Amino acid sequence: MMKKVGGYGQFCPLAMAAEVLCTRWTVIVLREMFAGSTRFNELRRGVPLMSPTLLSKRLKELENCGVIERMKGEGSGVIDYRLTAAGQDLQSIVLGLGVWGQRWVEAQSSLKNLDPSLLMWDMRRNLDPRPMPHKRCVVQFLYPELTSKRRYWLVIDRGAVDLCQVDPGFEVDLYIVGDLRTMTAVWMGLTTVRAEVQAGRLKLTGNSDLKRSMQTWLGLSPFAKEKKRVAA
Repeated sequence: MMKKVGGYGQFCPLAMAAEVLCTRWTVIVLREMFAGSTRFNELRRGVPLMSPTLLSKRLKELENCGVIERMKGEGSGVIDYRLTAAGQDLQSIVLGLGVWGQRWVEAQSSLKNLDPSLLMWDMRRNLDPRPMPHKRCVVQFLYPELTSKRRYWLVIDRGAVDLCQVDPGFEVDLYIVGDLRTMTAVWMGLTTVRAEVQAGRLKLTGNSDLKRSMQTWLGLSPFAKEKKRVAA
């Protein structure tokens, strides 16, 4: 049974659920767990603006509420955070919020919140290696307008995808140059690779097959297929 955490003082099940879920960052932490993150440092990469102290606090609160549990991971001192049955039952709610945001939150407002580290981390875990050549592929991203965090490398080898912020030392198969806003809009499904290349906002240099199939293998937002709607 979930422990009461205080808040609205109402017996309504919606109010009680809000007491668990509506604290700052809680739903975003759950989003990361549904995306496959189980360890503290993995979660931190998905919430780069959240302090480690606050992340620890939210994880403890979710554990106290019975939404997640701490488990011993592989290796000495390694802790995994796993969703309980109660936590798994939240998946449709958390994903439903994302669908609503994709449909109804005005696109330009979304594109004010740009973060290259989060974008590349999301692309890394959603990338589909199946359309790519059956060899190690290295894709370099360059965001020329940034003064730091300008370059990233995705290394895809036998289905495994690694994200590097330091040159991994491999030959690059595809260079992608564009501003962060454009790449974020592509990731969100607000535009396409082809449209941005034709508009001159995205430049692709290198392997022809990788360039041709980029829209297919690129790791898009899980909500990218949802079309924008206009509120009355």
